Amino acid sequence: MKKITGFICIMVLAVMALAATAHAGERAGAFSISPFVGGYIFDDSKLPQRNYTQDRLLGGLRLGYDWTDNFATELVGTYLKVEDAATDDEHGMYSYRLDLIWNFMPRSVIVPYLALGGGGTTIRYKHANSHDGTANGGAGFKIFLNDNIALRADGRRIIDFQSDHARENIARNWEYSLGLTFVMGGRTMKAAPAKAAAAEPGGTVAPPPAPAPAPAPAPEPQPTAAEPTPGHYKYCITLQGEFDIDKAIVRKELRDQIAQVGNFMKKYPTTTAVIEGHTDNVGSYNHNMDLSQRRAQAVVDVLTEQYGIDRSRLAAKGYGFTRPIADNATDEGKQKNRRIEAIIDCAFDVQQVTPPERLCMSLVVDFDPGKAEIKPQYRDEIAKVADYMKRYTTTTAVIEGHTDNTGDAAHNMKLSQQRAQNVVDYMVKNFGIERSRLSAKGFGSTRPVAYNNTAEGRQKNRRINAIIDCVVNK
Repeated sequence: MKKITGFICIMVLAVMALAATAHAGERAGAFSISPFVGGYIFDDSKLPQRNYTQDRLLGGLRLGYDWTDNFATELVGTYLKVEDAATDDEHGMYSYRLDLIWNFMPRSVIVPYLALGGGGTTIRYKHANSHDGTANGGAGFKIFLNDNIALRADGRRIIDFQSDHARENIARNWEYSLGLTFVMGGRTMKAAPAKAAAAEPGGTVAPPPAPAPAPAPAPEPQPTAAEPTPGHYKYCITLQGEFDIDKAIVRKELRDQIAQVGNFMKKYPTTTAVIEGHTDNVGSYNHNMDLSQRRAQAVVDVLTEQYGIDRSRLAAKGYGFTRPIADNATDEGKQKNRRIEAIIDCAFDVQQVTPPERLCMSLVVDFDPGKAEIKPQYRDEIAKVADYMKRYTTTTAVIEGHTDNTGDAAHNMKLSQQRAQNVVDYMVKNFGIERSRLSAKGFGSTRPVAYNNTAEGRQKNRRINAIIDCVVNK
């Protein structure tokens, strides 16, 4: 019993030392391999086990499969040397069993579990082997060091139904172990970004410096940015509300903020919305992607059930910690990043509604290939932004320039920056907008909204966006 107590103490210290590592837990569909070492304590009240040396070193291997995040099965094999205390004779003991595992908090860094199973043991003597049936129950936990590797501690009570020739045929033994679990497959794994990007006005996140052009670029992603189509606007509302840790239940204070979205969409029934979930960087990429998706979906459910918004007008999208608007190095920054964004698509004249927190306009401004000069026919398009900012004089705006992937990355970054800057200069010169209220940002081809393998897709990617921060008295 002292050895078991010592083992538990060591595990507690391990948890304290590693609790700061933030990575994903179990994932459905994953296979696992878990080598381990530990000890085996025989029941000293039963024959023949009271004749064995009590605490023996064992080694073993578990092969597992996660049917769901919570439920898994494992095939387990172990080996140890049984020593007769009187004669010092040693005999090999093999055990084999099938275990059922129930994981608690499967998406956490530390995943506790309960185990129940059955199997058998074989002790190899010189002249004959002894075969016993076994049942076991116990508990343990895993500490995920990253998405694919976990430290694992396990303790079991082994009920040994001894062979018929044993005078006392039920023994109650102990097994404890420490090992590693290697997880393969399951939900698709993705690399997390190295660190949070700096935030631009209006919540737009500045990308890292443009990478050197690759000789064989990967296929471009599907559109992920909530950007308006020409003639539409994006009415953006940020909902800052705390969720319970690892939960997606909407609290009352957040429901009060959701009312802004629900009432707006009821007033304007042609609008649609994407509800975006965002987290801080505590936890792994996969865990936060899943958590942010569940939280966004919970907000969609509130809008549907309490405000009668048709589900066809709503979509939920979780971004995890990939789009921070503040520095995750501080508690205040983490709190800002734990947010819900309601991105409402508006097809009407946005100047007729109360200004939102943030407004995104997509301008139809066509540039000659490799050029950044603004043609006179696009004055009216740029006037949409200027007129709005003149009406609401406390607003500020970031003018974003985007290109297709024609040419190298460095050239496209420079070209997009110049095009955005020319739009800023045009608004200052022709519409009298103070330069201090405007800034330009070029993104090159890093944020496509369509595939670049067609002329139509490339045209969509050559665009100017105006991201307007609306700091007004409502």
